[in-house]
Amino acid sequence: MRILKSSFAVVERRAEHAVKFFYSHLFWHNPGIRELFPASFEDMERQRDRLFAALTHVVAELESEALLPYLRDLGRDHRKFLAGPEHYAAVGTSLIAALAETSGNAWTPQAEKAWTEAYQMISDAMAEGADAGEDPPWWDAEVVRHLQYGQDIGVVTLKPLLPFPYLPGQYASVSSERVPTTWRTYSLGNAPRPDGTVDLHVSRIEDGRLSTALVRDTRPGHMLRLGAAGGQLVLRREDRPVSLIAAGTGWAPVRALLEELVEHPPDQDVRLFVVARDSAYLYDRPLIDAYAEACAWLGVTYITPAPGQHRNQATDRLATALSNRALWPDQDVYLSGPAPFIEETAYLLEELGARPGRIFHDTVPGAGRGNGPGGRPLGFGEWFLNRPAPHWHNPSGRAPRP
Repeated sequence: MRILKSSFAVVERRAEHAVKFFYSHLFWHNPGIRELFPASFEDMERQRDRLFAALTHVVAELESEALLPYLRDLGRDHRKFLAGPEHYAAVGTSLIAALAETSGNAWTPQAEKAWTEAYQMISDAMAEGADAGEDPPWWDAEVVRHLQYGQDIGVVTLKPLLPFPYLPGQYASVSSERVPTTWRTYSLGNAPRPDGTVDLHVSRIEDGRLSTALVRDTRPGHMLRLGAAGGQLVLRREDRPVSLIAAGTGWAPVRALLEELVEHPPDQDVRLFVVARDSAYLYDRPLIDAYAEACAWLGVTYITPAPGQHRNQATDRLATALSNRALWPDQDVYLSGPAPFIEETAYLLEELGARPGRIFHDTVPGAGRGNGPGGRPLGFGEWFLNRPAPHWHNPSGRAPRP
């Protein structure tokens, strides 16, 4: 493990070069694979960022019990790309080549052996996940309703043509024929319904082709594809008090968890914190207020900046609200929102006494934070060399996505 992490620390400093080398090597030696990837430059930029984010996550979690379930979910989800054993082998060869190219003096025979064995473990776990079920690679689903809130938030209701299995709090990848070969991950915003429909809560990302298509161009009758549901943000039902904390359209999985709690009321109290960059982004407030009025066990706190104040004030107000609450060691806490929001809030909660093993969240792949030159997503090489100041809100001023 030490060899892997020490060599990867060198690669991190040259991350942009490493990922570009990987894709160049992969496509040069396997030209038929190129058609499986997005055609546009912008989408490939995001694809490169997501690849390095996933690799970083795997390295960070090498000794975690959560790694194998994550890899199995990843393999199950990759069936939608029609990935076969030959693709896993090709990716492994190009990954090792990229690591060797960018590790410098840290690339030794021992490092090569450790990475080869680690990738074999990764590919075996992903293949196991892909082989573990009889579900289809994807589900075709018809859009039956489309609600738009302002210019940049949409709630898309889908009716899968086949039963779509998932648990409240999980997410699924989504694709549209309007943006071929592009898949993005969105949380499912409801508990299972008798009619089988599911809601996607989508926040439009600047220059995001799929999110723009889903928010502004999608209509009832259009068809989308859903990848297999994944994620671990599901209720544990441990007979402990629960705190739900959501920012932006990270509200979607928390809404699904809340629906499940309303359907099967808990014995303990539930605290709900809903964070938005201004009150106009509390698009589901009527539903939340109705639940709060009907459920004596539910307490709701809305967090927004004061009128006329900068959206950053919501961060401070959330910290104050959490600090004013007691009993954090007794709570099961469920967090949802942009990755920086989750990281900062989890750290604060631990400072307040919450137990790390009782703070639950998913790392849902995003589309980039838009901090790079010309407004493009910040490349990971740039990110590591010039890491931006942590803010949970989207710096572009648009509503964050889960």
